[in-house]
Parts: sequence; C-alpha cells; structure tokens
Amino acid sequence: MAKSLSSFATFLALLCLFFLLSTPNEMKMAEAKICEKRSQTWSGWCGNSSHCDRQCKNWENARHGSCHADGLGWACFCYFNC
Repeated sequence: MAKSLSSFATFLALLCLFFLLSTPNEMKMAEAKICEKRSQTWSGWCGNSSHCDRQCKNWENARHGSCHADGLGWACFCYFNC
C-alpha cells in the first residue's frame, strides 16, 4: 500500500512539474506582437485618447489607439497585430 501511494505521489509531482514548465512557453507563443503606427485618418491635435481609440478601431481596424507626444504636439497612434 505504501509503495503504490509513493508511486502515485511521484506521478502527481511529475505531472505538476510538467504543467508548470509547459505553460509559460505556450503563453509566449500565443501572444501577438503589437506594432504602433501613426493614424492615417486622424487630423489635428490629439487630446482625448478614447476618441483616438474609437477612430483607430472603427476606421483603421486597429486593436486600439492612444494619443502620444509626437514632435512638438500630440498625435493619434494606432496599434495593430504585426
């Protein structure tokens, strides 16, 4: 009885170790790389990131958008899967 319990505990420990080691690699492969590009449809100063986000999603099929400093002003940047 003790030998079968020890074998079962060893099996569970190896199974847990396998899942712990395999999960981060699978997660890295599933992550998509994000590329930033200045919006092609936005004109003027970008002062509200939620408006930029909406325009990037609706007009440029981006994942999201945000206002960032660009040169002397602020511009709308869209983010896409690379």
